[in-house]
Amino acid sequence: MEERSTPSEYGDVTTTTAHEKSQPLISIVDDDASVRESLSSLVRSVGYKAKLYASAEDFLSRVQGDESACLILDVSMPGMDGLELQSRLKEIGSRTPIVFISAKAKEDDERRALREGANAFFRKPVNDEVLLNAVRAAIKSQSR
Repeated sequence: MEERSTPSEYGDVTTTTAHEKSQPLISIVDDDASVRESLSSLVRSVGYKAKLYASAEDFLSRVQGDESACLILDVSMPGMDGLELQSRLKEIGSRTPIVFISAKAKEDDERRALREGANAFFRKPVNDEVLLNAVRAAIKSQSR
């Protein structure tokens, strides 16, 4: 079952089974709907849950503590970019691992993201297995 960040006509209540509760949640923040959907399908194909956000602001307004096992985050987005979201999360004490993806990032963006604690940084398009391996490693790093 995929969780979405958009409220339904019944409110934001999501029903989950015990099995679904044990699956790690991957939050995907990207302004491109096709990228969000593609990444959601990818992470769900290997047993993770996915929650999708169209912007950094949407993620910040809806995130509940550190429920995400990993965050897949685009760098270049309208409004708050991915690097600013990373800084905000760090300020509030979030320890959620971040895997960055970007089609438009500069070398300075990659250096800054990694210096500030990102687990990985990839340029789009990224190989599915390489991305999944980075997500797995990020989740393992969080559980230490």
